[in-house]
Amino acid sequence: MGPKTSDRLRETLGAEAAVDAIESADVRALTDAGVTRGRATRILRRANDEAGMDALATRDAREVYDDLLELASEYALTRHAADRIRVLTPLSDPDAVTARLDAVEAAREAWESLDDASRDAVVAAFDAYDDADGTERAAVDAALALRDAGLDGDTFDALGDIDPDAVREAADALQYVTPDGVAAGADDRLDDVRARLDDARELENSSFDVLERVRETGVRDLEDFRRAFADYVDRETRLSRAAVEEVAPDDARDAADFVSTSLRALVDDLERRETEREREVEDDLRAAIADAREDIDRAVAAVDDVAVDLSLARFAAAHDLTRPILGGDGLAVEGARNLFLDDPEPVDYAVGDHGLSPPSGDRVAVLTGANSGGKTTLLETCCSVALLAAMGLPVPADRAEVGRFDAVVFHRRHASFNAGVLESTLKSIVPPLTDDGRTLMLVDEFEAITEPGRAADLLNGLVDLTVERGALGVYVTHLADDLSPLPDAARIDGIFAEGLTSDLDLRVDYQPRFGTVGKSTPEFIVSRLVANAGDRRERRGFEHLAAAVGEEAVQQTLADVRE
Repeated sequence: MGPKTSDRLRETLGAEAAVDAIESADVRALTDAGVTRGRATRILRRANDEAGMDALATRDAREVYDDLLELASEYALTRHAADRIRVLTPLSDPDAVTARLDAVEAAREAWESLDDASRDAVVAAFDAYDDADGTERAAVDAALALRDAGLDGDTFDALGDIDPDAVREAADALQYVTPDGVAAGADDRLDDVRARLDDARELENSSFDVLERVRETGVRDLEDFRRAFADYVDRETRLSRAAVEEVAPDDARDAADFVSTSLRALVDDLERRETEREREVEDDLRAAIADAREDIDRAVAAVDDVAVDLSLARFAAAHDLTRPILGGDGLAVEGARNLFLDDPEPVDYAVGDHGLSPPSGDRVAVLTGANSGGKTTLLETCCSVALLAAMGLPVPADRAEVGRFDAVVFHRRHASFNAGVLESTLKSIVPPLTDDGRTLMLVDEFEAITEPGRAADLLNGLVDLTVERGALGVYVTHLADDLSPLPDAARIDGIFAEGLTSDLDLRVDYQPRFGTVGKSTPEFIVSRLVANAGDRRERRGFEHLAAAVGEEAVQQTLADVRE
């Protein structure tokens, strides 16, 4: 972080507390110290695994990463769990990837083994913990509630390390020790002293009224008044005659002096007793807390860790995510789904070497086919699978094999056509290919940023460079017919439109056909325009286009829709 942020954290939190906040991914602590949430998130991501963050080689790859974590955080059980999920990073240590996958898989099994009532109890425990702002007492209560709901040390080591009896005793002590002192209910004697002190203070605050009420009893002299005053206090409050007589002055000048002096002495005496008794009770409570300190600390850590693992488990269960097979030299999926679509069509796809059903061995695929055919969506799906696996999270596919990538280059099609965009695009996607390490290239429609002929030349060069550097790549284009012969390690795949639905929507087979050039099939689009034409003149214009793209095909499409 920069020197200004560093100085702010040192001044606000102190160096040790700031380090603790960063190591525990405590976004709230940093934002409370005046760091913006976005800045805090970036700091914690870099602190978690800077090399992993460097794997996000392009802006579009970082956007997919952000979107994935935002989606996962929607299943968080606590605010702190959501913050920790948002700062997960691709992991540069393969053992760390495996460890996180193990934890999420075990948590998912535990979550799915619970019945509805137990799941509700778990959610309620975390809600109460959140509502209490994560206090130690709330953590202890939550840890006990999680164990009672059926989560135990067989799945969550942190919960298994807690001594429930010691924690329950500590919970009682934690309940009563507050920043303002010992809470009511901790000790009967202390509560009794406080009740009598409240009465004494109330009397003192209304001493003039007390004086008048005692006088109304018909007292004749000061001695009579002393007795009547003691009777009144004994009768109207929780204070005893003996307590009044013990502090009553012998040298009062008159009745008013006697009342004020007596009540002031009574309040002082009870305040002293309250202080002494509260100190005794607090010492005992803090001793009980100290005896259970290790278990309390375990409970606090356990609740936060279990919240994260269970939150990720809920994300995995909600989207039917699958543990990928890690390693190898490829990216392959069967039944892969895009997490950002409401009802995605599953597809099989792969590049590189793998053991799944799609073709194996091709390091580069050139993906062609229909407009709105899902080519960009497929690139985004491959990017999501690669990033989730790199973070040690399950992926949206029935089966997946994912190698390790030092850089993920994802570039969406951008609707700009000028030299500046071309230059910035090449500067974004080429350097990761030339760096050391393994790169995954996912690049969409080069022809959108330069003229088609030159785009084909550039794409040929990128395919050759990808193969030469031992990288893997999927390149989307409509220029397959303009490409030079591809290297042996590359293939061309195609997505095909099959017609129009009864609602005149494009009907697409989203599963790419391997080794086949896809067609953009403009006759389907023109058919829809003809069918939706607003008037006769507009219809004639679209029919003219129909003749250009193949009137017979257009008429056949319209006939199929009518049927």
